[in-house]
Amino acid sequence: MALLNFRRSTSPQGVASDMEAFLSGYSIEVMPRTAEKVEDFRDLLPKGTRVYIAHIEGTPIDDMVATAARLAREGFPVMPHFPARIIRDRATLADWIARYRGEAGVDQALLLAGGVAAPAGEFHSSMQLMETGLFGGFRRLHVAGHPEGNRDIDPDGSDRNVMEALRWKQRFSETTDAEMALATQFCFEASPVIAWADRLKAEGIRLPVHIGIAGPAKLQTLLKFAIACGVGPSLRVLQKRAKDVTKLVLPFEPTEIVADLARHKAANPDFLVERVHIFPLGGIRAATDWAREHGGRSGIPASQAA
Repeated sequence: MALLNFRRSTSPQGVASDMEAFLSGYSIEVMPRTAEKVEDFRDLLPKGTRVYIAHIEGTPIDDMVATAARLAREGFPVMPHFPARIIRDRATLADWIARYRGEAGVDQALLLAGGVAAPAGEFHSSMQLMETGLFGGFRRLHVAGHPEGNRDIDPDGSDRNVMEALRWKQRFSETTDAEMALATQFCFEASPVIAWADRLKAEGIRLPVHIGIAGPAKLQTLLKFAIACGVGPSLRVLQKRAKDVTKLVLPFEPTEIVADLARHKAANPDFLVERVHIFPLGGIRAATDWAREHGGRSGIPASQAA
């Protein structure tokens, strides 16, 4: 089993070194309303940190673009979400892209279907967004990954539709000049992630993975988000912790899953997971403090920032 490679680094120094390497160049996600509460992101984030801007249904595009411009002025690479199901038509998409590029210099995007059940217009998947050709000139395009499956896409509990979509995206990555990667839902356990990444390679999917990790937060907060977002088997980590009354009042931290993935990456350099993407569900400062304390002190290397 690949998990046996966890034995490689058992000393505190070895674990710390693996985690520092693994957290190097981590990214983080914000929303316009949470970004407003941060006076200056330079006080929180390493230089060069990629910042995703989540586009929740109902958020005005003006707020999204203003947040992107503000982060760009502070020196951070910005990656706004483009959720297909809230974009009404090609003209709307073209307008959003023009505004992001013109007002904030954006050349990176996360393309995803979005969490709404009914599309607002002609788009329902990230693949349709890519097929428009409107993202020509973008240096980097990320698409969604689901290490524990997605019941919205595969209601029968299989991964048939998800894997077919990933094979399509792999083929698309071979025709575009943009660098592509999978940005995933957050997980709480390393073993499903490792098994999923191994499965991707077996299916011929070689897109780098930026694994989603939930930042420190109250257990109740994480359970709420995990259930709402359809987190799969790794939810048992939180459920087990919820049974321990001595831990209920303590914030949950992602140290264990990150340490396990970091050890696996150190032992298996070809492991598809290349970066950590942090969802700051317990607050941006808590997430960035945790990252800094565990070695995440550097942003994206200049040679890899494209």
